[in-house]
Amino acid sequence: MTSPPAGNSRLTVRELLEAKRDSLQLELVTPEVGMDRVLRDEDISSPGLALAGYTRRVPEGRLQVFGETEITYLRTLSAEERKARLDGLFAFEVPAVFVTKGQTIPEAVVCSAAEAGIPVFRSGLSTKDFFRRIKPYLLRALAPVANLHGSLADVYGVGLLFVGQSGVGKSECVLDLVERGHRLVADDVVQVRRMGNDVLIGRGLEVQRHHMEIRGIGIIDIAALFGIRAIRQQKRIEVVVNLEHWDDSRHYNRTGLDSETEEILGVETPRVTVPLNPGKNITVISEVVAMNHLLRYAGVDSAKAFNDRLKAAMQPIREYLEEDYE
Repeated sequence: MTSPPAGNSRLTVRELLEAKRDSLQLELVTPEVGMDRVLRDEDISSPGLALAGYTRRVPEGRLQVFGETEITYLRTLSAEERKARLDGLFAFEVPAVFVTKGQTIPEAVVCSAAEAGIPVFRSGLSTKDFFRRIKPYLLRALAPVANLHGSLADVYGVGLLFVGQSGVGKSECVLDLVERGHRLVADDVVQVRRMGNDVLIGRGLEVQRHHMEIRGIGIIDIAALFGIRAIRQQKRIEVVVNLEHWDDSRHYNRTGLDSETEEILGVETPRVTVPLNPGKNITVISEVVAMNHLLRYAGVDSAKAFNDRLKAAMQPIREYLEEDYE
């Protein structure tokens, strides 16, 4: 499987307002300007030093939050100084400005922002609560994202991403897992987001809604057939299961000592390659893959433990042969 290049989700100021108006207690103060500005940075800044005149380190493309400290400081400046400092800050690429704690906003802030085409919002939340609520939303909305061809299932609480050539049997395998009590997350196209440094969250596209294509039958609705317990909205991807037709010329891992990984959105993910031939019970093998991952997560590596016992059993023979001088 070749992972497509990572891309960040696109989020505009208007979409942010529609999604978080109530949660962030937002009120648009400026005329409707700059509402289609695009957010590209999930971090948020307070413009303390910039308002003091030091603008060499102002980050481009970052939301700016004016707390009580910033508003109080602006009121200590003369009208000329206030306008100069605000114009200096708004000369940078600022998607939007938020003023917290329901404070009265100085007219200079509204005028300078409107001239620069930057929307200004007032929030009734304290600065601390505002940061606490908006930060997780921005992390999700602007996380690197990619669409992968495969099927994602929750097996014993482990997210297994089944990949392989079209027609190899990914959907049929997941369908059999669902029938055995496991849960479908997505089929055919899995939307993957990287959360933080190394967490991959997979979910289906909205239009799919837990439908599957089974060749010879057609499109089926898993929730309608097996009940709501047979699906889940999203799941962390923990193991990539690569299904492929048996190739006599290829060497397959038989001991489990040589682990494989798959890079998805810059995250190295454990990978297991399962060759398929007639009569192989891929469903049970998938369950074993999930249980073996849980064991390793708990610190138990069966392959390594067996190898260590084998080496210990062979040690007397090795010592005997080393001391045999005949």
